[in-house]
Amino acid sequence: MAVSEVSDETDFVLATAPPTPGQLRLAIAVVAALFAVFALTVTIGLTSPFALTPVRIDAFIPVLVALLFVNDLITAALLFGQFSITGSRALLVIASAYLFTGLMAVLFALTFPGQFSPTGLFGAGLQTSAWIYNFWHYGFPLAVIVYAMLIGVGPTNKLPHRLTRHAISWCVVIVVSLVFALTWLATAGEEFLPHLFKDPIHPTPLARIVTSSNTFTCLLALALLYSRRRSVLDLWLLVVVCAWISELAMLDVLLYSRFTFGFYAGRGFSLITSVVVLIVLLEEMIKLYARLARSNSALRRERSNRLMSLEAMAASIAHEINQPLSALVVNGGISLRLLAKPVSDLDEVRAVLKRMIDDSHRVGHIIGSIRAMFRRDRRETSPVSIRDLVSEVLALVHGELENHRVSLRVELLQELPRVVADRLQLQQVLLNLIMNAVEAMSSVENCERLLLVKSEFHEASDVLITVEDSGPGIGPNEMDRIFDAFFTTKPHGMGLGLSICQSIIESHGGRLWAATRIPRGAAFYVQLPGGV
Repeated sequence: MAVSEVSDETDFVLATAPPTPGQLRLAIAVVAALFAVFALTVTIGLTSPFALTPVRIDAFIPVLVALLFVNDLITAALLFGQFSITGSRALLVIASAYLFTGLMAVLFALTFPGQFSPTGLFGAGLQTSAWIYNFWHYGFPLAVIVYAMLIGVGPTNKLPHRLTRHAISWCVVIVVSLVFALTWLATAGEEFLPHLFKDPIHPTPLARIVTSSNTFTCLLALALLYSRRRSVLDLWLLVVVCAWISELAMLDVLLYSRFTFGFYAGRGFSLITSVVVLIVLLEEMIKLYARLARSNSALRRERSNRLMSLEAMAASIAHEINQPLSALVVNGGISLRLLAKPVSDLDEVRAVLKRMIDDSHRVGHIIGSIRAMFRRDRRETSPVSIRDLVSEVLALVHGELENHRVSLRVELLQELPRVVADRLQLQQVLLNLIMNAVEAMSSVENCERLLLVKSEFHEASDVLITVEDSGPGIGPNEMDRIFDAFFTTKPHGMGLGLSICQSIIESHGGRLWAATRIPRGAAFYVQLPGGV
C-alpha cells in the first residue's frame, strides 16, 4: 500500500486522531464524576454501620463477569481492527490487554468460592480467585505502561501491513497461554502463594499490601500515559486508569470483606473500566461509517458529474461547431457556383475561400476553448474591444442575416473600456445569442424582423451588451429554465448553447440574463467587468 494511502487511513482511527476540546471536557467531567462517586462510596463505607454487613447476591458475580467478558472481548476485537489499519505496536499491546482482562474475569468467576462449587472450579482453593483477581488487575496497568512507552517511539512503532494478521494471531496465542499459566499457578500452585483471605469472606492484612502496590502501578501508568498522550484513545485510557485506581483505592482504604457495600461498589468501577473505551470506539465507528456513507455518496455524485461533463462537452462541441461547419458548406457551394461561371471573379472566389479557411480555424479554436472550459484550464486572456468584437461577429453572420431577411440595428458606444477576456469565448457567446435571435425570428411572417445589438456602460464601470430580437419571445414557463443544460424550445436543439454561454460569462466575472420585450421579442444582456 502506498504511503499516502496509509496516511489517509490513519486519519480516521481513534488511535491517531487528536482529541477535540469537546472530548477533553467530557473526559474531565467523567473523571470528576468517578472521583465524586469514589468519595461518596468511601464516606458511606466508613460511616454507615450497614456498609460492613455482608449480603450475598449469588447472581451478581456471573452477571457482572458476563458483561465484563462481552465488553472486553468486543473492545479487543475493535482495537485489533484498528491495529490492522495503523500497524501500531502500542495498539497491539492495549488490544491484547483487553483480551487478557476479559479472559481473566471469566476465570475469576469460575474459581470464586461458592459460585459454581464450594471452593471454585478447576480444583481452586481459598486463595485462587483472590490471586486471579490480582493477576487481572496488575496485568492491565502494566500493559498501559508498555503502551505509553511505545506511543513515544515514533516510526519504529509501526509494523508493515502484511504482518499485522500474523501479529494478531501470535498475540492471541500468547495471551491465552498466559491466562492458562496464571490460572494453573493460582490453582495447582495455590499452596505456594501467600494467603490473601482468612476465609471465603474476610481478607488478610497482606491483601492491603498487594492492593497498595497495585494502586501504585496504576498511578505510574497514569503518569506515564498522561505525559505521552496524543490521541482520543490515549485520553479515554486515562479515564479507564482513573476508574481502575478508584476501584483499588477503595479496597485499599476500606479493606472491605466480600459481599459488603464496598465489594459491590468496587465491582461497579470494574464495569466502568470495561465500558468506557468500548463506548468511545462504537461512537467513532458510527462516525466513520457516516463519513464513509457521505464519501461514497460524494463519489457517486462526482462520477455522475464527470459523465455529465463528458456528455455536455461532446454535445457542446457538436453544438458550437455546427455554425462554422454550416458556413463552410455554404461558402463551398458559393465557390463552386463562382467557379462554374464562364468568367470567374477570382477576387470574389479568393474572398469566399478565405472565409472558408477562417471558419476551419474557428472550428479548431472552438474545440480547444470548450475543452479548456471543462478542464478548468487557464484561459488565454487579453484586453478585448467590445466594438471590434461585435463588428467581427456581425461580419460572420452577415450572410445569415440576409438569408433570413433580418434588419440589423447597431448601437455601439465608442468610449467603452476594454474587457480582459478570452476573445474567442466571448465571440462564441455573441454568435450564439445572435444566431438564436435569427432562428427565433424565422417564424415571424407579417412583422419586421429586427435585430438590435447594443453596447453601453452599466453600473459605472461595467460593460453591458444587449441582443434584442422581434421574435415570439420567451414564455413565462420557459424563462426560469432557459439557461438550464439540455433545455430547449427548438425542435432540433440540444439545449446547451445558453447554458454554455452563461458558464463562459460567469467564468469571466460577468452575468448573463434574459427578459421578454413588449409587445414581442426577447432580449439577452451580457454584463462584463470593465478592464482597461
